[in-house]
Amino acid sequence: LRMSRWGERLKKVERLAQSFQQNPLTTPYKPRLWPYQPSSVWKLFPRQNLAISFAHSCKEAVHVFALEKEKASLGQRIYLVTSYSELWHYYRVYPQSLMHCYEVIPEGAVCKLYFDLEFHKPSNKGSDGNSMVSLFIKYVCNKLVEVYGIECSVKNVLNLDSSTEEKFSRHLIFMLQSAAFKDNIHVGMSPQSPDAKRQKQEVRDLSFLLVKSKDGRNGLFVDLGVYTKNRNFRLYKSSKVGRNAAFTVAEDNQFTAKPDIEKSAEENVFLASLVCNVSFTGQRILTWDAPETKDVKSPTAQSTFSGCLSSPYKEVDNFVFALVRKDGVQGSIRRWNYFAADQLLVYDIAKYRWCGNVSRFHKSNNIMIIVDLKEEVWYQKCHDPDCRNFRSSSFPLPQEICVSYILTLDEEDQAYLMDDSGNIEPSQAPNSSMHPTEETPEVWGDEQDEREFLKSLNDFEQRSTEIPDELLLTCVADFDS
Repeated sequence: LRMSRWGERLKKVERLAQSFQQNPLTTPYKPRLWPYQPSSVWKLFPRQNLAISFAHSCKEAVHVFALEKEKASLGQRIYLVTSYSELWHYYRVYPQSLMHCYEVIPEGAVCKLYFDLEFHKPSNKGSDGNSMVSLFIKYVCNKLVEVYGIECSVKNVLNLDSSTEEKFSRHLIFMLQSAAFKDNIHVGMSPQSPDAKRQKQEVRDLSFLLVKSKDGRNGLFVDLGVYTKNRNFRLYKSSKVGRNAAFTVAEDNQFTAKPDIEKSAEENVFLASLVCNVSFTGQRILTWDAPETKDVKSPTAQSTFSGCLSSPYKEVDNFVFALVRKDGVQGSIRRWNYFAADQLLVYDIAKYRWCGNVSRFHKSNNIMIIVDLKEEVWYQKCHDPDCRNFRSSSFPLPQEICVSYILTLDEEDQAYLMDDSGNIEPSQAPNSSMHPTEETPEVWGDEQDEREFLKSLNDFEQRSTEIPDELLLTCVADFDS
């Protein structure tokens, strides 16, 4: 009789286990793509500011991308937070769902030199787009040498093409050797991006940049509207909604991405095309028309260009400012740089030279304060040649300025989910996940059943010796089959 009851209980447990497998109470575990990668992050938001806030709160190295849907209203976008490698993995698997994808260039983020070149073909019948691109690359390379002393050639430029019969369209991304721009606002103001004033000064050199718009007006070959904060810049292999013209490597491209044995050649091109894929590895930061203020009297003082002394993280600025104004020393923030790929804020400090390596103030060389927004710590580095490889211990940031503490996200904020087939649909999960339905007694069994089951289990455990590993492996194999 007891064995009969035990068999019935066992069958009930098996039925429940099968039911839970088909209708899990929680989201199924999502494995890593490769063993060396962090756990997956893939979250969709209806608004860009929510996605950016969530990305800042993640411990993983994640970034924000914008997605357009075919049947959505014109201009409506969904915002995805994930890692570069995760996006590339699903970018290949679900090209239909992710075919209209844009990189969100964060405000203030260090970035590569990039350009959007385009003109209306019927209005510019005498224009040779390929020749114009070649002339423009030469012009930019000459300016890089003239203004910054940086050598560059067409082999350092990733040339992407999205042209149609009606429109000539290119993206150029410059891979400068150990150098990048402070942010995309500085790129837009740099001498490589010719404005009307420079056109008058260099008419002979820049005449090839003048084109006619669709309505016959004079315009520029270079689109200067792509240098705004949190700009959405279309990705390699993506097209605009309603158009079948994705960016591909141009026929006249001469750039070759650095080989990586762990990545395909195509993924290397994808990673090279990302404007903000710049790491903090001794990069020379390029700026334009950003005069440095000799004396800073306030931590929130603004420079004459793009808030040079105030980053997008005002609370962090104030914290760093307090670090360098103590013991009678009136230090200041000379400049800041934000590396979105590493989630690092790097502050160059003026008038405060205390170095943890030598335990004293340097006589002439300044220090850096690095704030790791991902790990929520800060540490000190040094410009002094003798301390160049020094990094102090990491110290925790005050809780009140940590994004993870400030940020409170509702489940309702994730209004979209992507299923296993790559379909992105409105999420119905919030209400059900936050308030799971309570199972009825008929499903779980009554109290008498539970008591008998526990008693049988206790008897079995008391009478049984340790189960051999061979038997366990056999059971697992039988279950798998």
